[in-house]
Amino acid sequence: MTESTAAPGPRPGTLTTASGTVITIPGDWVLLPPGDAALTRRVKAAGEHWVVQERKGRRTFSLGVWAAAHTIETIRQQLDTERSTPAFAKRKVADASRRQKTQLAYVEDFTQAILNFLCFHPDHLELARQLAHAVAQHATPVGSGTVARTKQIPIERRAEAAVIAWMRHQTTAYDSMHIPRIKGKRREIRRILAQKSKQLLASYRSGTTPDPHCPLQSALRPLTTDN
Repeated sequence: MTESTAAPGPRPGTLTTASGTVITIPGDWVLLPPGDAALTRRVKAAGEHWVVQERKGRRTFSLGVWAAAHTIETIRQQLDTERSTPAFAKRKVADASRRQKTQLAYVEDFTQAILNFLCFHPDHLELARQLAHAVAQHATPVGSGTVARTKQIPIERRAEAAVIAWMRHQTTAYDSMHIPRIKGKRREIRRILAQKSKQLLASYRSGTTPDPHCPLQSALRPLTTDN
């Protein structure tokens, strides 16, 4: 049986397939929750199983994999044996080091992409560096779920989107706004705020003397003080 995806069923012990069919989970099966990628991958490759997903709004969440309890336990024991060896521990250290280097390189590249997008006047280069650091620090952590972590768009567009998103939360009243639950209203508000943020950035590109109460400087001031 190839990989099959289903949603939670209407009753305990059931699943609903993509075609809408309700099936009963075999009595000797158990749910392997998400979290151990290697175990999940091997269980799925071992034979019959159901990948369970639940959609909430626009996002789809994994609830785990249903498979035979014996299969899951056997593979878990095999993995435990492999993971107890010195060779595995050495490989883990090497993998962690490689991931850290990759992450540091990405943060550096993303920060530079932000600076390129900002393109502030020479008089405001220090502010540009502070903003780039703040945005990158927020947007680049692995697992953050921000636009910076997607590979579906070029890094230049990721940098622009990350700056605008950061400014929306840090330099506008967006987080405290009461937005009516009308389809498209939140998107409209975001578009308006994005335009204001772009106008503010444009003033720094032109070298205009900033307002002493500029929301961008106000947002960065406590971050600069903390550092």
